[in-house]
Amino acid sequence: MDIIDAKILEVLKQNGRSTASDISKKVNLSIPAVSERIRKLEEANVIEQYTVKINREKMGYKLLAIVFVNIDHTANIQQFREEIILFPEVMECHHMAGEYDYMLKVLVEDTAQLEVFLSEKLKSIRGVQNSNTLIVLSTLTEKLNR
Repeated sequence: MDIIDAKILEVLKQNGRSTASDISKKVNLSIPAVSERIRKLEEANVIEQYTVKINREKMGYKLLAIVFVNIDHTANIQQFREEIILFPEVMECHHMAGEYDYMLKVLVEDTAQLEVFLSEKLKSIRGVQNSNTLIVLSTLTEKLNR
């Protein structure tokens, strides 16, 4: 990967729907050269997927929470991992070093839906020892790609 590839990625991070023609103008390469570089970036899994950022509030999801989770025994970790990724409320799940084992980014419509997620879904997973939930009041920055 060189500086031109990095510029192509920057353009795509700003707008994943940018055409090869648009990108070629911004990086001073021909359209076929840009297309080939994008193909190679995809094949190398540098570009894993193209996505869209949806306005969560307009879709009715107004409550974002960060949930820290501890698992009681290492024997229960695999089951936790398999089950937690199936819940649509869980936007992200990160294995952590420190006081907690996992950090979840959870998106729901309201506190009632958060209560259902915590009480009926999360705590039903075998091995979930305890959790600590923080409510996000506002988001100052959120980057999809780095």
